[in-house]
Amino acid sequence: MEQHGIKFWAEDDRPREKLLLKGKTALSDAELLAILIGSGTRKKCAVTLAKEILSEFQNNLTLFSKVQISELLKFNGIGEAKAISILAALELGRRRQGAEQQKQIKVSNSNSVYQHLKPFLSDLFHEEFYAIYLNNANDIIKTKQISIGGMTGTVADGKIIFRHALECKATAIILSHNHPSGKCSPSQTDISLTKSIQEFGKCIDLKLLDHLIFTDNGYFSFADEGLLLN
Repeated sequence: MEQHGIKFWAEDDRPREKLLLKGKTALSDAELLAILIGSGTRKKCAVTLAKEILSEFQNNLTLFSKVQISELLKFNGIGEAKAISILAALELGRRRQGAEQQKQIKVSNSNSVYQHLKPFLSDLFHEEFYAIYLNNANDIIKTKQISIGGMTGTVADGKIIFRHALECKATAIILSHNHPSGKCSPSQTDISLTKSIQEFGKCIDLKLLDHLIFTDNGYFSFADEGLLLN
């Protein structure tokens, strides 16, 4: 059992007081998490509990950003309310990243598309399908979620994809969906869908620029791999 809780520490060593005195950048990841946790248990303070939690995720914030409530509840001292607060904070960080990405509105290559999609498709345990709508200058007009599926697939309705394209007067589109497995290779279904979308797009003068298969560690670009029809 720890002999002294946080209340016995020097004021500038307590996470909340340290943040006020030295600023948020002076705090370690564990100290920031401890502020969200609020209080520890009789046997360990919030900082020690935070260190224990982060250690389970190899002290890697990218891995920790995928944490589920059920995983947090396994730790003694973390109840549902604290777990929800932690997930809410992680989601705010993700949305902030998304807001920043909105400033990048021009598509220049597949990597710029991948960076744009990170706030939408990162850290998911299920598949989602998105369409990016662009104008003649390859500026992004809108990024639209088309469907949400399970861990192994999602259905993309071409009618919905093209309806949004007509509504926002897009001249080109980019398709993307994620593979939670981390495998970038396209399935035969992915290839068939890409072909059908491109063929119909030609009929209404809407160009398919690319289809990205998104994973947290990389992507597969149909355009880069020469798999789009001429």
